[in-house]
Amino acid sequence: MKKILIVDDEKPMARALELKLQHSGFETKIVNEGTEALNLMEKDKFNLVLLDLMMPNLDGFKVLEALQKKKNTVPIVVTSNLSQLEDEKRALALGAEHYFVKSNTPLSTIIDYVKKILKV
Repeated sequence: MKKILIVDDEKPMARALELKLQHSGFETKIVNEGTEALNLMEKDKFNLVLLDLMMPNLDGFKVLEALQKKKNTVPIVVTSNLSQLEDEKRALALGAEHYFVKSNTPLSTIIDYVKKILKV
């Protein structure tokens, strides 16, 4: 079973993603800030990470920077409320596979993209 890490401090959004992903046959784990995500990624293997950008302590950009330095190979899909093109470009330049604006993207679109990337 493919394992997905959801990194999002918006609990309703994280839970909605988790339920949809589990319904689609994925195993999931939720953390709500970047430091916890990096620590967990060192201990456990994930097939994909869904990453919010605006979080307390260590934000998503800093997580992407840290993963880039570690030569991360796990696909990172950003799900953020930041809708500025500069934010999207910055996230992609830091190694994100794709960028979704939460408010403009149905959950089903994100799930379909995850399935496509993981070839499910």
